[in-house]
Amino acid sequence: MYTEHFLRDKRGATLTDEERARLEGAVAEVRSFGPRTTIVRAGDTLHQSTLLIEGILSRYIDDRNGLRQLVAVHVPGDFVDLHGYPLRTLDHDIGTMTAAKVAVVPHRNLDAILRDDPGLTRKLWFSTLLDAAVHRAWLFRMGRLDAAGRVAHFLCEMNARLASAGLSDGKRFSLGITQVDLAEICGLTSVHVNRVMRQLREDRLCIFRSSLVEILDMRRLIERGQFDPDYLYMEYPPESATSQPR
Repeated sequence: MYTEHFLRDKRGATLTDEERARLEGAVAEVRSFGPRTTIVRAGDTLHQSTLLIEGILSRYIDDRNGLRQLVAVHVPGDFVDLHGYPLRTLDHDIGTMTAAKVAVVPHRNLDAILRDDPGLTRKLWFSTLLDAAVHRAWLFRMGRLDAAGRVAHFLCEMNARLASAGLSDGKRFSLGITQVDLAEICGLTSVHVNRVMRQLREDRLCIFRSSLVEILDMRRLIERGQFDPDYLYMEYPPESATSQPR
């Protein structure tokens, strides 16, 4: 099933059996990509959108000196470039971070859903608004948190998102990214990220080794990253990812 993780455990947006069958039927093909592969380039005219089935994807922007800023990270179940349906082109690139498998949905099939199924259309819209909520949280993280706080917030977010998709047990998950990737996500140097990860490990908050994240003290990691999962709109947030007291 291509759409197994799409909007899973999302507040008020779970697909009905009929909606899931319709979205499954809109998939024209499945494509596999190796790691570190650009699959959509900024400015390309788009005629389809991609739903991530397996692996990790990112959206990124390179500056004039070739330095990269990751502006989004996507996990299985994310409709990665659904916003490309009305926009037709993107202002950023999309690439794989790990080996990945995506379901391709032609925009002509989205036209039919928009015309004939207002309930599913609303849930697709919900998906794009959820992306926007995550972007706002990333802006907060970059603008208001120190280096350790940025990393802690990101790891808490990924734990919650992967747990929602059934890919984390709430304490351990495979992320498939490097410390260089983490630096590009958090706006830091790789040297600084290395120091931060050592600090989090020595403080017994979490360990990130060989693409495996193990959270040792969720409460303190949440506090360090000022993480509140409300912006992820999960129906049943994992107990280990509940927000800090207000």
